[in-house]
Amino acid sequence: MSRQQSKFSDADRDAIYRVIKERRDMRHFRSDPVDSVVLERLLNAAHQAPSVGLMQPWRIIRITDIELRTAIKKQVDIERIKTAEALDERQQEFMRLKVEGITDCGELLVVTLMNDREQHIFGRRTMPEMDLASVACAIQNMWLASRAEGLGMGWVSLFEPDELAELLAIPDGARPVAILCLGHVDEFYPAPMLESEGWRQGISLDQVLFENTWGNDPS
Repeated sequence: MSRQQSKFSDADRDAIYRVIKERRDMRHFRSDPVDSVVLERLLNAAHQAPSVGLMQPWRIIRITDIELRTAIKKQVDIERIKTAEALDERQQEFMRLKVEGITDCGELLVVTLMNDREQHIFGRRTMPEMDLASVACAIQNMWLASRAEGLGMGWVSLFEPDELAELLAIPDGARPVAILCLGHVDEFYPAPMLESEGWRQGISLDQVLFENTWGNDPS
């Protein structure tokens, strides 16, 4: 077995941190197609994600049918209205936000949890949700790789899972997790869009970092 380099160059290291810092949840896209070679690289990046017990629980559905894309958009629009209604006094503010780019992006992907997950016990006996965490790792891999390729990606979670599963013939036991909008953008947001739109401000690291016990300030 060949020995891999244990440390990246300073330039490579800095590029990784830059990609992490500049990744954005994108909502504004151009409709230009995504190069097939680039798309394959992104899908491979997702598939190289870590997973509990090496179960690789992600399944990725590429949506190429225009009518199917429109049907997905309708489901998202329905959930968007229901979400707005649940937000009470922030309802109108929420409805002004752009929450997806389904009809605009070059590629539309639906990422799901596989079925028959119960047979995978390794790492899941007390924490069965680790399969979902593994799928999230695959999505994050693709997100970071997309940013490195100069492409935007947006994670849409405004949908009713059972209805989307029926639309896409997803088998019993499997579950859709994310609708991913992927494509070219005119520019990347300088900050998270929800911060720029005044919806919510992110919190600092020292507000989430404890030492030894919950709430204990490491300083």
